[in-house]
Amino acid sequence: MAKLNIVLYEPEIPANTGNIGRTCVATGTRLHLIEPLGFLLNEKAIKRAGMDYWKDLDVTTYVNYQDFLERNPGAKIYMATTKAPKTYVDVEYEEDCYIMFGKESAGIPEEILLENQETAIRIPMIGDIRSLNLSNSVAIVLYEALRQNHFDHMRLEGHLTKYEWK
Repeated sequence: MAKLNIVLYEPEIPANTGNIGRTCVATGTRLHLIEPLGFLLNEKAIKRAGMDYWKDLDVTTYVNYQDFLERNPGAKIYMATTKAPKTYVDVEYEEDCYIMFGKESAGIPEEILLENQETAIRIPMIGDIRSLNLSNSVAIVLYEALRQNHFDHMRLEGHLTKYEWK
């Protein structure tokens, strides 16, 4: 069973982290938060964005990037950045990989990116747009990773509440 991991490097905006938490719960994905955070984890804004799903979230916090690496030895980490040489569809996501996203104001530090050039990925955009919203970016890349892993633990069909599909 695919057990993907989303990593947020020093996230700053509680609503983004709340939305990402909700997406993680809906997909059975683990969330990893690397401090410092721009908010407290018990803030209403996070819980509001994540709604009542936050209590079901598999979330781990780390004091810094080194702590994250030490507690996840051998992790295959894809670095999502606008600076990457290849796109997010150009790689094959392992069922237990980690996909890291940087803080809203600055992304992942270039020192970290340089050490991980082979796994740096980007979402294509036109023009001089700086970046997409963090929670949208996570959803785009995460669902590609889930698709590549055949949505193996997810419900693939929905049902109407008042009617039956023909």
